[in-house]
Amino acid sequence: MTHNLPEPVADLLRAVLEALDIPYPATVGDSEAHARVLTDRAMHAVIALHDILDEGVARHLGIEWTTAHLRKRLAEHPPTGYRAAGIPRPGGERP
Repeated sequence: MTHNLPEPVADLLRAVLEALDIPYPATVGDSEAHARVLTDRAMHAVIALHDILDEGVARHLGIEWTTAHLRKRLAEHPPTGYRAAGIPRPGGERP
C-alpha cells in the first residue's frame, strides 16, 4: 500500500500521474505538440476518474479494469512528437 491507500487506488493514481507527468517541451516551437499530447492524455485520465467516481455510470467495470484501460489509452498517446527539455540531441548536445 502507498500512504495507506488500497493498492488498486494507488495504481490508478500512478496511472493518472503517468498521464500528466510528461517531459516539458525543449522550445517554444515544441509547445504546441506538447500541449496536444498532454491534452489527449489528460482527457483519458479524466475519463478514467469519472468512470470510478461518478455514481451514475452504468458501465462501471472496476478500478483494476479502468486502470488497465487508461494505461492502454496512454500507450496510444505516448509523449512523443516534440523535443523534450533535457533530452540530448544527436551528437550529445543538450537543448
